Amino acid sequence: MSPVDPDGVPEGVVAERISRVRFTADGLVAAIVQQWDTREVLMLGWMDAEALRRTLTEGRVTFWSRSRGEYWRKGDTSGHIQLVRGAHLDCDGDAILVEVEQVGAACHTGLRSCFDTLDLEPARGPETGA
Repeated sequence: MSPVDPDGVPEGVVAERISRVRFTADGLVAAIVQQWDTREVLMLGWMDAEALRRTLTEGRVTFWSRSRGEYWRKGDTSGHIQLVRGAHLDCDGDAILVEVEQVGAACHTGLRSCFDTLDLEPARGPETGA
């Protein structure tokens, strides 16, 4: 019998899922984090294969810190945790969408979302009538 993670998913299945990801030359993939029920975009972080494995098997989001060169699990120091509710690979395999139940602020500034800051005021496309 093959080893399994705590939720009973065989390690081989998790490894196969991770093998579908197209990591950058640095071994990273962008992970967009979204509130699962409201679809609010909360933040973007980076994962390597191990951070993704931890996220898929532990039920909490883990990232790779490019600046500190170490893993960090959202909320371990702040208490603002991200509980995994789903995870999806995009059609090109080069980005991940992680659906979470966000407890507290997602942004290190204390805001709910990292995208609650500067509006870039883009030109808007024409109305479609839909």
